[in-house]
Amino acid sequence: MTGFLYVLAAAFMWGLIGVFTQYILAEGISALEIAFWRAALAWIMFLIHASVAKQVKVHRTDLPALFGFGFICVTLFYGSYQLAIRDVGIGLAAVLLYTAPAWVALLSWLVLKEAMTKTKMTCVVMTILGVSCISLGPQLLNGAAFNLNLFGLIAGLVSGLTYALYYIFGKKFLYRYPTPTIFVYALPFGALLLLPFVNFADKSPQAWMLLAGLALVTSYGAFSVYYEGLKRLDATHASVIATFEPVVAAIFAYTLFGEQFSIFGYIGSSLILVAVFLVVLSGIRTSRTTGDEV
Repeated sequence: MTGFLYVLAAAFMWGLIGVFTQYILAEGISALEIAFWRAALAWIMFLIHASVAKQVKVHRTDLPALFGFGFICVTLFYGSYQLAIRDVGIGLAAVLLYTAPAWVALLSWLVLKEAMTKTKMTCVVMTILGVSCISLGPQLLNGAAFNLNLFGLIAGLVSGLTYALYYIFGKKFLYRYPTPTIFVYALPFGALLLLPFVNFADKSPQAWMLLAGLALVTSYGAFSVYYEGLKRLDATHASVIATFEPVVAAIFAYTLFGEQFSIFGYIGSSLILVAVFLVVLSGIRTSRTTGDEV
């Protein structure tokens, strides 16, 4: 249960990304610059944490993997998701992003040798259907047409794949290094590779506060508690619980910005909540059988 609560807290924090982003965009800052500062400022926070805790050192042989994590899960993830939004729209891009649980289930089975149970498959299908309802429901109600093109479709699938690799990488390196150590090396490398594509805007003190809050809550805070949860859950279960994020985002979007939640949104939220409930029950049964903490 402890692992479930950690991952749920991370999902809640990630659900605030849209809130921060809306306010920062209103300050005249581009999406790619927001991505850059989210990574760069979070790196400073992780560096301070790691320095105080004396967790900065890594084995030289692990540096390529850590830099690869920064390239895949910061540079490619942010870049591909922005391209998908540009070419196929926000709704379909979100659906393609949250193919991540399906990618996690597949990669966990291939890479981590985790069992592909019926419960996992059911939860994966339910989360994908749930996010599809939340993201595409308003367009379906309004009869809007999708702007499908091959490049945008590929970019969206790449965003889901690279997002999924957070889980796989975490399970591979969790027991070798503390969370701050991993991000001390991954974040600056990923941010530097974004740098050539960023046009920096003049920023007010309020904009800097919002950027710092985005980094503190959705990167430093969310990843810290998430990886604590991942130590206690398998990757597929964690990825399904984290899909609670769009529900949180939808609630804040309605409360703060007046965005309506359609009947499809309620259906999608229910599917995600039921999937999370199934994950919890499955984890409890596993802990009772094996005696491990979940």
